[in-house]
Amino acid sequence: MKPKGRLENRNALITGGSRGIGKSVARRFVEEGANVFLCARGESALNGTAEELRGMGGKVATHVADVSDRGSVERMVERALAEYGVLDILVNNAGLTHSGRFLDHSFEEFDRVMKVNLYGVFHVTRAVLPSMMERKKGKIVNMASTAGKWGSLNQSAYNASKHAVVGLTRCLALEMAPFHINVNAICPAGVEGDEMDSMVEHWAHELKVTKEQARKNITSRSPIGRFIHPEEVAALAVYLASDDSDAMTAQSLSLCGGYLMV
Repeated sequence: MKPKGRLENRNALITGGSRGIGKSVARRFVEEGANVFLCARGESALNGTAEELRGMGGKVATHVADVSDRGSVERMVERALAEYGVLDILVNNAGLTHSGRFLDHSFEEFDRVMKVNLYGVFHVTRAVLPSMMERKKGKIVNMASTAGKWGSLNQSAYNASKHAVVGLTRCLALEMAPFHINVNAICPAGVEGDEMDSMVEHWAHELKVTKEQARKNITSRSPIGRFIHPEEVAALAVYLASDDSDAMTAQSLSLCGGYLMV
């Protein structure tokens, strides 16, 4: 008999679930026995991920949604609750980055980053919380970043949004503690994937070096000498979504290979 996973029969809503960290989190959740409801803006990638997870034996539902659009989010959560009845876990993973000097940011670019990275968390959490509060049970995992704990060159919009997510996580955790709802954030450093490739390309252009040299320059700052793998972020998400973390709330956990020790 297959042993039960740590998330057996839990229902999890994962935003930005079609690729990268979100896809890795979904895969690990399925391995741990969870039913997952995935949302993303791209239907093709979303369907591909869903089929892959169903091939693993997972129960998977999907919905195309833009987390920056409150109406779209409300429809998504209504469908998730209709599909699964209750939502035990919310992973606010959808996000985007934009690199550039502060004065080169247009208002529209800055605003878009804030709408997705911060207001996306706001919209989805607001839609999910009432049902969790009614049951007095729930786990919320916000995907922040080490960029939510420090400043960095040419990342003003992204850093501002992630600082806000860290602050929101702490405040919301205090409000939700009486309802036995844990709210925590994961703060990864550079994570392998498409967004990191774009970041490396940006710094290669800024420093006038090859992409290989830019990558080496960035990873050399980390004690472990490499970027974080999405699967490593997913492993921490499993812990924060499980009963093992019942005593942990209001925390923003750095996953950065020792680069940040706060």
